[in-house]
Amino acid sequence: MATMKDIARLAQVSTSTVSHVINGSRFVSDEIREKVMRIVAELNYTPSAVARSLKVRETKTIGLLVTATNNPFFAEVMAGVEQYCQQHQYNLIIATTGGDGKRLQQNLQTLIHKQVDGVLLMCGDSRFQADMELEVSLPLVVMDWWFTELNADKILENSEYGGYLATKSMVDAGHQKIGIITGNLRKSVAKNRLQGYKKALSEANIVLNPDWIVESHFDFEGGIVGAQKLLSLSDRPTAIFCCSDTIAIGAYQAIQNQGLRIPQDISIMGYDDIELARYLFPSLSTISQPKAELGRLAVETLLQRIQEPNENYRTLVLEPACILRESVSSPSNV
Repeated sequence: MATMKDIARLAQVSTSTVSHVINGSRFVSDEIREKVMRIVAELNYTPSAVARSLKVRETKTIGLLVTATNNPFFAEVMAGVEQYCQQHQYNLIIATTGGDGKRLQQNLQTLIHKQVDGVLLMCGDSRFQADMELEVSLPLVVMDWWFTELNADKILENSEYGGYLATKSMVDAGHQKIGIITGNLRKSVAKNRLQGYKKALSEANIVLNPDWIVESHFDFEGGIVGAQKLLSLSDRPTAIFCCSDTIAIGAYQAIQNQGLRIPQDISIMGYDDIELARYLFPSLSTISQPKAELGRLAVETLLQRIQEPNENYRTLVLEPACILRESVSSPSNV
């Protein structure tokens, strides 16, 4: 295997000059650069990432730790993270816990042993509760939510505004009887979306009906169970705000299993705008989270934290948008 010394000997330059050419760490004349790179190509030389990491204490690798991946939203975010890692010439190691607290600790230790430069944390399950405090000396960025407070930068979306937009869109369609299926209210985004729902109803002078507020979970089963509770009411709502698209998909099943039609009998609004939302029948109206922007900001914020570890921690907030499709219509059409 060729080495820098081999290249230096053939190019008749010093080893340090070869290093500067390959790493772009110092100005080298075009003539010498072309000479060195020609020999690099001839010898099919590949720099040793391990040797470089030992020298500069940098592996050009970051870890992404996710507690659950059964929600397509998180899979789409992970794809964005990987894309922006590649753009910055960083490797990405993805570790999931499957809701297991022990695996969380094991995977975190694995990432530390692999000498990642920093870690992105994303808790995809509000039922997940590890029985230990995380003590991580690595640069951290929390995406969406984490179950404990950490010294870390945070990338969030304006979930209260998203809840407001979702509810207002159904009010604007003419609905007065609007139910909501939330995620576990231990999760801040669930509480914030519920708050946005209440704000939109108050603004429209619609009396809040506590029977139409159902706490559930951000998954398909949570949508089935939540919708069944609302459908069992003698005075059921004409529209339901589902606080995630996974909840909405579960609600679709519960509604259709009872022989009801969407949106003729009941309108549905989701949240997240996962790719599947547009392919449901009828296509799902939803609140779009800027997933690509979330992935980009998370990677760039972590890289900045790696370079500037002593800067003050930041909380960055992304703005959602309402996407109206076929699942919401006026109650006058019932």
